[in-house]
Amino acid sequence: MPFHGPELIIVVVIALLIFGPKRLPEMGSSIGKSIKEFKKGMNELTNPKEEKEDPAPSASSLEAIEREIAAKKAAASAHEASQPEVEVGSKEKSVD
Repeated sequence: MPFHGPELIIVVVIALLIFGPKRLPEMGSSIGKSIKEFKKGMNELTNPKEEKEDPAPSASSLEAIEREIAAKKAAASAHEASQPEVEVGSKEKSVD
């Protein structure tokens, strides 16, 4: 049973009176997002995606990652060592 013109106007006016003009667009947006997520969930249930199982990372790839991390740490510490320490102090001005 779809809404017709006068019925729809009455429903909109009542919603406007209850929720106010600032909150009504927010509610419409959230209802739209909810409907979109519901449709997406229903599509996932009716047409499930084939999940691919990723093989576990091998020991050689883990060693390569560890070497890369160690190299980056060494480069960062070398960069910090080459930077001179700078003291930040406040300069006081005397007003005559």
